[in-house]
Order: sequence, then structure tokens, then C-alpha cells
Amino acid sequence: MAKVFNDSVMSLPGTDSALTFRRGALDWEATYGIWRRDLKKFFREKSRLWGGIARPILWLIILGSSLKPAISSSSLGSTGIDYTHYIFPGVIALTLIFTSIQSAISIIWDREFGFLKEVMVAPVPRLSILLGKALGGATQATIQGIITLAFAPLIGLWLNPLVLLGLLGTMFVIAFALTALGIVISSAMTSFEGFGVISNFVVMPMYFLSGAIYPTESAPFWIKPLIYINPLTYGVDALRQVTIGVGVHDFWFDMGVLAVFAVVVLAIALPLFNRE
Repeated sequence: MAKVFNDSVMSLPGTDSALTFRRGALDWEATYGIWRRDLKKFFREKSRLWGGIARPILWLIILGSSLKPAISSSSLGSTGIDYTHYIFPGVIALTLIFTSIQSAISIIWDREFGFLKEVMVAPVPRLSILLGKALGGATQATIQGIITLAFAPLIGLWLNPLVLLGLLGTMFVIAFALTALGIVISSAMTSFEGFGVISNFVVMPMYFLSGAIYPTESAPFWIKPLIYINPLTYGVDALRQVTIGVGVHDFWFDMGVLAVFAVVVLAIALPLFNRE
């Protein structure tokens, strides 16, 4: 069998390996290999880790301090919630969506340099490859989210170990769903430039319509349908419930919406991925 991974990761098993399932089933060893490869690339790119530090400083400390007087005097002021605490889950969501979507650009990179072709000709189920990319992107985004969590004490937000554990699981579910969306975009794109334009067109509206930096209860009626169909709305709501105990929907409802969204988007991504 053709060798799929380079010497930085483990090779896929041969067709006679006992660990390889029949064609059409999931090959978890292949999924693990792709996840591991993407994670190694992530840790080699130090600029991405530094970006995980710079983004919370910009949005949480600078933007939060600037908007606090205006937002606190609105409907949020009557709740007694500090604005910087209110937007902290939104800053986590910002980190997750940027990292998740951008991680999917590796598909274009792998296609450009021939690695994806080697993977696709191997006797490995396409769904295993897809899951490896989705899990890799979700793990990267969760790591960036953990970096953002380190800024919580700076704004006077103290999170106990149980809350931190809940945040880790919530961040991973959100990141997995958003990475799946990024895979759909990258599978349909043929250039880095096209991916950048489309991803920004998707990321920024999703973020500003999610209620990450301001309450959406007073939004105009014509914009509320866009808020309700936005998956990040439910991600931000879930993060806010875990961190400060405030939310619009039930936590498990939010998680259910994100899980359904992830399954639907992966189902859309699979035929696009099969065209490679």
C-alpha cells in the first residue's frame, strides 16, 4: 500500500492489518494519524500561539474597556453583570471560530503540495480522513481557547476547576462544529485567496450576530432570524451559561443544536471531499 504519511507521523496500516476495518467503515488509526499530523504542524507554527495571546488582549481589555460605558448603560446595566465578564465568553468564541475556520485551510495546502492526493488514493474511508481533519482543527481551537481562559483572572473572573472542565468540553463541541464548516469552505475552494475572502465573509457576520459583544434581545425583528440560524449564537450562549450562569436557552439545547449542525455540515462536506 502506498505510504500516506511522511516521517513526522505514523504510516497508515496495510490492507492486511488487523487494525484496518473493511472498506467503507471507519479507520480510527488513519483518523488518529491525520489528527496527530495537524497538531504537530500547529505547535511548529509559533505565530499561531502568539495570536492566541494577542487576540484576547485586543478584544477583551481594549475593546471591552471602550464599550463598557455604552453597553452597561443599556439593558445589560439593569442585570448587574459586569460587561467585561459578559463579553469574556464572546472572546473565547472569537478565538474558537478564527482558529477552527483557519485550520481547514490545511486542506488547500495539502492539495497544493500533493499530500492530499496521497491520502485520497490510500484504501482509507473518506469519512476517517474527514474526521481526522475535523478533530485536528477542534483540538487546535480548544488549545487556543485555553490560552484565552488564562486572561479570566485579569478581569476579576475566577473559575473553579469544575467550571473549567465544563468549558473544555463546551469549547471542543463548538470548535468541532466550526471546523466542519471550515472544511466545507476549503473543499469548495481552489486557492488560498478564495478561502480567505469566503471565510471572512462567513466569520464576521457569524460573530457579530451571535450576541458575543452585545445582547441580542433588542435587535431589530428582521435580523433575529439570522441570529436564530447562526450556530455560534448557541455556542456563545452555552459558554456564557458555564462561565457566568447567564443564558437565553437551556445549556443542553445549545449543545444539541451544535451537535446537529456538526453532523449536517459533515454530511455536506463528505461528497465535496470525495471529489478530491
